[in-house]
Amino acid sequence: MTERLIDLGFTCRPWQEEVFKNLLRFSVLVVHRRGGKTVLAVMKLIDAALRCTKENGRFAYLAPQLNQTKDLAWSYIKHYAGKVPGVLINESELFVQFPNGARIRLYGADNPDSLRGRYFDGLVIDEVAQVKRELWAEILLPALADRQGWAMFIGTPKGINLFSEIYFKALQDTATWYAKSYRWQDTGALPVEVIEQMRKEMTPQQFRQEMECDFSASGDNVLISIEDARKASNTVLREEQIAYAPRVLGVDVAWSGGDRSVIMPRQGLQAFEPVIRQGLPEKSFAALVAQEAIDFEADAIFVDNTGGYGGEVVSILTEMGYNVLPVVFSGKATEERFLNKRAEMWFAMAAWIKAGASIWKNESLIAELCSPTYDNDNAANRLQLESKADIKERLGVSPDMADALALTFAFPVQRADAMEVQRSRKIQSDWDPFEERE
Repeated sequence: MTERLIDLGFTCRPWQEEVFKNLLRFSVLVVHRRGGKTVLAVMKLIDAALRCTKENGRFAYLAPQLNQTKDLAWSYIKHYAGKVPGVLINESELFVQFPNGARIRLYGADNPDSLRGRYFDGLVIDEVAQVKRELWAEILLPALADRQGWAMFIGTPKGINLFSEIYFKALQDTATWYAKSYRWQDTGALPVEVIEQMRKEMTPQQFRQEMECDFSASGDNVLISIEDARKASNTVLREEQIAYAPRVLGVDVAWSGGDRSVIMPRQGLQAFEPVIRQGLPEKSFAALVAQEAIDFEADAIFVDNTGGYGGEVVSILTEMGYNVLPVVFSGKATEERFLNKRAEMWFAMAAWIKAGASIWKNESLIAELCSPTYDNDNAANRLQLESKADIKERLGVSPDMADALALTFAFPVQRADAMEVQRSRKIQSDWDPFEERE
């Protein structure tokens, strides 16, 4: 087959050339506003489509809404693809088809049913921060499977959500993922004087987020920063640092079919890997909690009983003789400065993280911990946390793991063998009260 050189009128900037050379099957690019990420993604799609040797190659550009996808990419796709001899441009269905049969089409994440049952050889997902997480796992990833298609995630930070989760996960999996962040200093896309004008017009938080690609700059009222959460996920504690602390289980019972039931073990500054189940009946889940309590030698079990969802779990565990206490998130806080128990527990957890805690190293847990914002916008002028429903809308899932960890701070707990612990401390001390003194 004779190769033919087609000049599309595009010249890579150095950072774009770096990306093209290093892309893997799955890639995630965090790029500042007006950095050139959309043109880069369009050129990747066109290049892949022209090189495609499979029959009826299919490629896609996807954004949160179809109109948004069109605004972002359609003019670029038509401009560059239109220079290929024999290309077909379909305005009504928003696709271009090349002479080899390969096609690039625009889709919106707001209509997931339009994507079901399709296959893709490659796709770009833009503005990932606004896309619900189930779209990737349930629809797009399977659509790439049979033809081993590739995926490129692009966007600018917008707080803690699917985009941040994918990016930080990709940084840990360099064998499968290519991940890179490009700030304004890295691309050279905008003149310095333009950058300085933007700096003057934008708030410091806006500039950090939009131009310096800071995921934690989504707001000054984020309770737990991503820096603190990631530090906790990388902290390793010695056994002697937690040995004398009480052992607590936080149990978050699923509210609906899409939620997860979580058992979170914590001892002092150490939170261990949780047990997560979905779709498990409450009786079976209660039995699982009981077994975990035995294995962990738990001194207390705090169960979310908001709306009565954990009532059966509490009842079963109580009958079995466990030290279990129901916790209602909307209930009264111990300290008057908090609007409810949920805010009080989360603030206690935030202080614990800052104090040097160690948590399970998991990007979904980090995303959940860093998601809630707080304010005092209520009649009582007390601290309150963003609602669970609002967090679920942004993340695409309920923050079940983070809530389970927060539950471990519901009330103070004393070790069941506190006297034995005290004796142990004295025995291990360097001071011997019976030692003869000169």
